[in-house]
Amino acid sequence: MRRYLLLFILILLGGKCFAFDVVYPKNSTVTINAKSTFFIGSSKTPLKINGQNVPLHWSGGFAYVVNLNEGTNTFTLQSENEKKIFIINKPAIKSSGWTPPQFFKYPDNKHGYVVNENSPLRSTPVDAGINRLAHLQRNVLLTIDGEKNGFYRVVLGENKFGWIAKTNVKLGNEYEFATFYDYDFIDDEKFYIYKFHFDKKVPFEISENNPLTIKFFNIKDKKDNTFSLEFPQSLYFGEKNLIGYGGEYQDNDFIWKIKKIPNISPKKPLKNIIITIDAGHGGSENGAIGCLGDKEKDITLAISKLLEAELKQRGAKVIMTRSDDSYVGLKERVDIANYDNSEVLISIHGNALPDGADPNKNSGTSIYYYYNQSKPLADTIIETMTSELGLNNDKVRQASFALVRNTNALSILIETAYLINPEDNAKLISADFQKEIAKSIANGLEKYFGNLK
Repeated sequence: MRRYLLLFILILLGGKCFAFDVVYPKNSTVTINAKSTFFIGSSKTPLKINGQNVPLHWSGGFAYVVNLNEGTNTFTLQSENEKKIFIINKPAIKSSGWTPPQFFKYPDNKHGYVVNENSPLRSTPVDAGINRLAHLQRNVLLTIDGEKNGFYRVVLGENKFGWIAKTNVKLGNEYEFATFYDYDFIDDEKFYIYKFHFDKKVPFEISENNPLTIKFFNIKDKKDNTFSLEFPQSLYFGEKNLIGYGGEYQDNDFIWKIKKIPNISPKKPLKNIIITIDAGHGGSENGAIGCLGDKEKDITLAISKLLEAELKQRGAKVIMTRSDDSYVGLKERVDIANYDNSEVLISIHGNALPDGADPNKNSGTSIYYYYNQSKPLADTIIETMTSELGLNNDKVRQASFALVRNTNALSILIETAYLINPEDNAKLISADFQKEIAKSIANGLEKYFGNLK
């Protein structure tokens, strides 16, 4: 009898239905250093925060913005007989007396070499933003004339400089500038390939300004100690855009590969096009949490699988970075796309916002790219998605996300809609709407490649 009584109590406890649920802030006591924040969640009955009525979406979702004062902010959430109290601390603004670090120029140049693969060479001494000139491999030799803010300033010829984090460099003995011997050009089935022959590894930069240009620095017997070569883009591509390129050292030879425009079928533009679909997050990485408690990782996987089926039906060859709820590292996702020479890498996400923003004033689809070659694809897809789905055009933006810094493919990240906007959230969790999202992305891809024929 006692066992049945305990079971009955557990059933009652397990079946307890709360009137409302808050998914953000995640804890009842938090510190937030912003002028405002928001409560995200859902409620089955009318809800008040500090006595003010909270507008509820028809789905039950809500996003309610509150202002924060310095010190302790107390918020009481009340729905029928249920009450929750949140304490949000906003730190006081203190004068730190901090002054920006100054550039220190060495009396004599120092020398070193790169110790970590894919070390960013930047145009400014800031570890963020659109400032990457190249990603350098191990053992690339560097000449350094000063430092600032945890970065070495790298000499690139006579009139140009770059910046690299000190943690990516080991100082070493002095060396002579490199000798450039010659280069070979190979017209391959899928690539235009240049092989540059040096006696040592030197820094380089690939610029997408038409024409596509590669520059090698610290080269003996060259003007400004720089050797550059322009790829005759208009000769090989006409008015068409680049669809992928990459470069790396193999021993002391630098191999630069530029992807050819694939043969496009007029009736099926996506036939045999290799497309990698990346379902954002996964495993222990949930991503954003929607108003109704849905996880970004589950929504992105559902949309990605629908997109996979849609693209295969149209003749594309599809690669998935994940097909289940598993964790995949960012580098591994890019490597998966590059392994089979994908023409396109699309990362699917659901959007969120930082404290200080208003989820009710932000909605719709945004698409991110890093390199110029990917912007036309981003423009085409966002136009197709927003017109077909009726979503707000939240713009195409350039950003330094790991998935879009892949140059071997046209790489974009699609924020399909906002998980923390109640209206967007209700759409994102709809199976029918997820199908429409997948179809509209496929339509955008078909339109883009159809224009390449």
